[in-house]
Amino acid sequence: SITLIEAHGTGTSLGDPIEIESLSRVFRLTTDKRQYCAIGSLKTNVGHLDVAAGVAGLIKTSLALRNRVLPPSLNYEQPNPNIDFESSPFFVNTRLRDWETPFPRRAGLSSFGVGGTNAHLVIEEAPPLAATMAASPPQTAPQLILLSARSAAALDAQRLAIVQHLQDHPQLDMADVAFTLQTGRKTFNYSLAAVVNDLTQAIEVLREKPSQQVFEQRQLRRGKSVVFMFPGQGAQHLDMARDLYDSDKIFREVFDRCSELLLAHLGYDLREMVFLAAPDSTETAAERLNQTSVAQAAIFTVSYALAKRLQADGVLPSRMLGHSVGEFVAACLAGVFSLEEALRLIAFRAMHMQQLSTGSMLAVRMTEAEVLEKLPDELSLAAINGPQLCVVSGPSSTVEQWQQKLEAAEVVCRRLHTSHASHSAMMDPVVEPFGEQLRGVALRAPQLPIVSSVTGQPLTDAQAVDPNYWARHLRETVRFTDALAAITTDSAAVLLEVGPGPPLSTLARQHPGRNSEQ
Repeated sequence: SITLIEAHGTGTSLGDPIEIESLSRVFRLTTDKRQYCAIGSLKTNVGHLDVAAGVAGLIKTSLALRNRVLPPSLNYEQPNPNIDFESSPFFVNTRLRDWETPFPRRAGLSSFGVGGTNAHLVIEEAPPLAATMAASPPQTAPQLILLSARSAAALDAQRLAIVQHLQDHPQLDMADVAFTLQTGRKTFNYSLAAVVNDLTQAIEVLREKPSQQVFEQRQLRRGKSVVFMFPGQGAQHLDMARDLYDSDKIFREVFDRCSELLLAHLGYDLREMVFLAAPDSTETAAERLNQTSVAQAAIFTVSYALAKRLQADGVLPSRMLGHSVGEFVAACLAGVFSLEEALRLIAFRAMHMQQLSTGSMLAVRMTEAEVLEKLPDELSLAAINGPQLCVVSGPSSTVEQWQQKLEAAEVVCRRLHTSHASHSAMMDPVVEPFGEQLRGVALRAPQLPIVSSVTGQPLTDAQAVDPNYWARHLRETVRFTDALAAITTDSAAVLLEVGPGPPLSTLARQHPGRNSEQ
């Protein structure tokens, strides 16, 4: 089925006959047909190109396939008398002609190196575009448009050129356009990003540049490090990441894998808990998702799948930190435990916490010292999320009473969406059983740096492989503001929240150690 040969074509009395004879022997293994395959060489157009000869021939052959034509060999008059073309499968094509064939067009390309390296490619034409588009209907999910250039003027010119291209080609699939711009272009110091739903909106947004939809950035410092931040329980909500699950293959495959692994431990399909089904009422489904036994598995799965999706696009973290159960996501990605081990531990942790008496958690606008001074004995300091933002945890009745006192004193406070009092004395009965589970896991030193939300300092290898560290994780105070302080000392670090919402991003923006570029 090969009907075009782009020969190396040495142009010598010895080399050309040897090349034709070699090709003929191979072709004769499958056919006795004569003079059906066109043969030529780009050297009749441009001469010898030394080390560039092969790639030049590849370009020529690709263009021939794209345009469906057989290009001529120039200045051909008489065949080499040492080549028997009449008995071979080949003829020298001397004019431009349509490339007609009942099967997909295929070409062979030879390139011979001076040092003795011989290479041959077989190239087939791409499937018809119309058939591809018919098989893949345009996606309607939001798409991220990325543009980048060396200067502001060049970026502006590129933006207008894209607008014109989209106007000239209204049949384009916006998902294909977005993918090409994301993966097929280099990143320079001037960048623009916009989220659009379809081609029409893309034209309008790129042309008008509304400030709420288009983000422009001038980056003079290259090679910034990325810090992944993973949220804890309370960040979950119904249908979180639903659009991404429906539209993105990589995210969906990772999410499905986690759901399948969790099924044996939890006894339910996590997808049925996270994604709202038609018969369910929103209130009932939300209450179910907020149960500790569901919420922790859901937060882990969404965050882990998002991280794997980012890594597939080349967004790789230099460090990670997690808030409460989010640190288990960081540890899994860093290799402290495998995905299977992590999900088994998360399921055990969540199910055993669910069996405890219910409790409540309350966010309060107070410093750590102020909270410790006024905190009732029945409550625990669960988290320090900012210099003036803490979370307390404990029995619901005590939390409610203290909330009433704080509100009477005009202290801002808010209940969190949890069913149990994490990081409080109410968790003590789970610590030892969870520790037993951990002692059956081969814990490993992290392959990526993690900042501990227990100590607020980099996680040491000794801590990472200590079952007691992870067992008491659900009991100890989350020192997230200290962990942020350890991260923000690196002014070049970019903080990226990897989860279903913005709670950690909000805390990071309010942190006094953060600079404007983070």
